[in-house]
Amino acid sequence: MVFTNTEDKFIHPQIWRSRLLWRISLSLFVTFLAIQTCVFYFSHTNYKRLIEANIETSSRSMINTLISRQFNGSQEFDPVAIAQTIVNNSRIAGVVIFNQRGEILAAEGERIENARDPFHWHKAHLAEDWSRYEFALTPSDVGQPYRFLLRVDSGQIKPLTIDHAKDNFKILFALAVLVTFLLMVILSRWLLEPIITLRYNMDGAAKDPENPERYLTSFNSDDEIGIVVRSANEMIYQNAENIKAMKDQAKDTIHQLAYYDNLTGLPNRILYLQQLEKTIYVTQSRKEKKVAVAVVDLDHFKDINDTMGHQAGDQILAAVGNRLKEKLPKDFYVSRTGEDEFAIISVMHEQDSLADKLTKMILEAMKEPFKAVGEEFQIRVSIGVACFPQDGSEANKLLKSADIALNQAKQEGRGTVRYYSADFDEAVSQRFNMLRHMRQAIENNDFDLFYQPQYDLRTGKMIGAEALIRWFKREEGKAERVMVSPADFIPVAEQSGLIIPIGRWVLKEACTKALQIQKLTKNPFRIAINLSAVQMQEQNLIPDIKQILRETEIDPAKVELEVTESVFMDDVNRTISTMNSMKDLGVELAIDDFGTGYSNLSYLRQFPIDRLKVDQSFIRNALENKDDAAIAKTIIKLGQALGVKVIAEGVETSEHEAFLKAQDCDEVQGYFYAKPMPFEAFVEYLLEFEGKAGKIEIESA
Repeated sequence: MVFTNTEDKFIHPQIWRSRLLWRISLSLFVTFLAIQTCVFYFSHTNYKRLIEANIETSSRSMINTLISRQFNGSQEFDPVAIAQTIVNNSRIAGVVIFNQRGEILAAEGERIENARDPFHWHKAHLAEDWSRYEFALTPSDVGQPYRFLLRVDSGQIKPLTIDHAKDNFKILFALAVLVTFLLMVILSRWLLEPIITLRYNMDGAAKDPENPERYLTSFNSDDEIGIVVRSANEMIYQNAENIKAMKDQAKDTIHQLAYYDNLTGLPNRILYLQQLEKTIYVTQSRKEKKVAVAVVDLDHFKDINDTMGHQAGDQILAAVGNRLKEKLPKDFYVSRTGEDEFAIISVMHEQDSLADKLTKMILEAMKEPFKAVGEEFQIRVSIGVACFPQDGSEANKLLKSADIALNQAKQEGRGTVRYYSADFDEAVSQRFNMLRHMRQAIENNDFDLFYQPQYDLRTGKMIGAEALIRWFKREEGKAERVMVSPADFIPVAEQSGLIIPIGRWVLKEACTKALQIQKLTKNPFRIAINLSAVQMQEQNLIPDIKQILRETEIDPAKVELEVTESVFMDDVNRTISTMNSMKDLGVELAIDDFGTGYSNLSYLRQFPIDRLKVDQSFIRNALENKDDAAIAKTIIKLGQALGVKVIAEGVETSEHEAFLKAQDCDEVQGYFYAKPMPFEAFVEYLLEFEGKAGKIEIESA
């Protein structure tokens, strides 16, 4: 019988290195040897007893012979003579003759211990060194009415038994080895060899599970080993099938995860680009057709996640995906390419107004409100559209053009559709360069703060200053720096998130410099610092403010944080909570550019504000425009009604000042008094102003 794999190659397991084989063999050898030792022990004892019996028999025969020869049955039995004859004419070293009553009649030769002990007569005794053997002959043994106690030289017993033991041990050991070897061969053939072969095949199958036919054990037997081998072969086959099935399933899962969106089930950006490449390739040979790509972004989707939770957001995303898939034509390719962004591929005849039709279909599909978590949501979208081949001849370029158009739509107020234009590329390039230079400015500490004084309109005293960020950009190859308007870089910083580190720097720098200013002036001095709407949404805003106040050691009551009206449009409740937390730190709060945005008066009274700041556009036009003048007056009256201070910015002329005094405005700032200036210049201005304070107060009065 041969053990092979299915390739019919002989397997030569290293049987003789098998620890199991040697354990079994050693156990068999020891067991067999133990049994043989027990048998040998009884055999050896019988052999020794046989020698002793031979000594007794020969001694008895010799004594009977001597007695019969000497006396011939005619002479009277002489114990002494008999004893002397026995000792002198035989191997018997000592003899004691007793009568029937146990009396010693004669004693010759070596002395026998305990000869008078009648019990000793019935016992054969071998000396400790096996040199003498003592035993008794009864009257029936010698045919005389006497008892003989003999001491015989037994030196031959020891060498005979030793030789007997050696011979038997050799035979037993050889027999044990032979039997063990035979059993080893049998076990190896019928038990260990198939087991070891199976072991090697199982190891091979574990390392190469996808080729089970190479590791099957051939063993034709109906016994338990055969059953185990067949079960192992089945297990190897099943394992291979399971692994194959798992790999196929894993490939499907990986493909699904790699190319499809988990939430909506739509193709993802990777698969979308692949499909777009195929579509472009096919369309290139058909000049009568063209390809349009539309990127759809859900406006203010983050607000839904923040207010209603991600469960609502996920339900809406899934619903939007389903709606687009159902409402748009079947040959339109819909995918989800971003968090709240969907992309669509459409192919139409060139004479069709492809872009217009596509956007109309999308807007029509989005008309109906969406239901999520038991609520209805009206979703507005911004759409960017690009067409092949004019807006891009490759998939990446075409999708990028649509993304650029989408960004333009979002920047222009959202809820709109924009078609790609080459002019957009320039705007994107400028924004990218500004972002790159802005990051460098943060690293190189190129930002600076200017300070514009603020005054009490009634007393004319300087009560503080507003910290205004300025950026003087480094130009390559030029020593002088170029100022970048805050109106240009602040929106980019807000969109990119760079406003967070910039705003943190502004807050710390303004507090540090304000503390220095407060140490130079005798009068109370407040520093006003602007906070972006993006900063107001930052989770770490309150801890950051608290840490900066602690590090700079400035009095929080001398710090005013200004927020714009736009922060109330996103999440009023959250804004109120954030402002209350800031108020708890001890700072003052102001609403900047008041009147330019949307303010719900029912919420306004809930804001813990200390000051309303009238936007400069109303003050600048108040003298020429009745509407602006009315708005400015209303804001001042509103502040008085709410019990908060009102500060007007943009005061550029004495007429502006007179107008504000007539309305009993509290505070002012503007070019009429002083322009924003660097820190060193502001300190000089402050010291000079306080030196003239008495004169200014009189003039103001």
